[in-house]
Amino acid sequence: MKLLTFLQDGEYRLGVKTEQGVVDVTKARSMEASWENIPATLSGVIAAGAPALKSLRDRMASADLSVYTLDEDRLTFGPCLPNPGKIICVGLNYRKHAEETGADVPEYPILFNKFHNAVSAHGADVPLPKHASTKVDYEAELAIVIGKRTQDVSREQALDNVFGYCNANDLSARDLQVRTSQWLLGKSLDAFMPIGPYLVTADEIENPNALNIRCLVNGELRQNSNTSDMIFHCDEIISYLSKYMTLEPGDIILTGTPEGVVLGYPEAEQVYLKDGDTVTVEIEKLGVLRNRMVQ
Repeated sequence: MKLLTFLQDGEYRLGVKTEQGVVDVTKARSMEASWENIPATLSGVIAAGAPALKSLRDRMASADLSVYTLDEDRLTFGPCLPNPGKIICVGLNYRKHAEETGADVPEYPILFNKFHNAVSAHGADVPLPKHASTKVDYEAELAIVIGKRTQDVSREQALDNVFGYCNANDLSARDLQVRTSQWLLGKSLDAFMPIGPYLVTADEIENPNALNIRCLVNGELRQNSNTSDMIFHCDEIISYLSKYMTLEPGDIILTGTPEGVVLGYPEAEQVYLKDGDTVTVEIEKLGVLRNRMVQ
């Protein structure tokens, strides 16, 4: 299923994308008793696990959904996961990206984090940091959302703990990122992690390391790769992290970006994001994430 969050009447509501439109689960719950056992939020569905997903699938398959179906084009999207737990990011995780930046291929996953203030939605404007940075870069990334409490899991079992996947843009203020040896400042500015538009459940993604991934700026193709170029694949990342920290339902992991970022261009050709630029992230089977940069 393609799950999403949208804003209506001042609150985030749970939706499911279908061929006919978006089913408003919140409305269905308020009108039919048979929907009441389905959690009201996406975070609630993740926390409730497989039984909640099964109940939601059953209702989606058996009910007349027309009365609850909305026109997706008229919706204001929220972040597909408005309140993630831990936000863990992997740096330099594509071979060609490491090559373009002149970095050595890492021996272990390079880890950093973002914070909740960075979470943003499909269609939302992203404020460029006034006076703080002149070098804001895009990074198309596959994001993993954990669905089960995960501790010291093997690679073979790691993907069994995934709830779903979504598009992410790991926006990066490069001048702030390299100001010190720690990347956090350049990565955690407000709205610097748009995610969505959908959170696609894991059963729809047979192999997360075989997905085409692209980024466009104002319609110009900048990144065009495949998740198979990852140095550390999704199962390996989850297994590695779980040996050192317990992963909880709702934790999100950004898995790195492919080549084609502004930082990888020769210095004389580097043109960073500016007011009015539209950045589009497209990952196979996950939809299209689009945001406009504003000064």
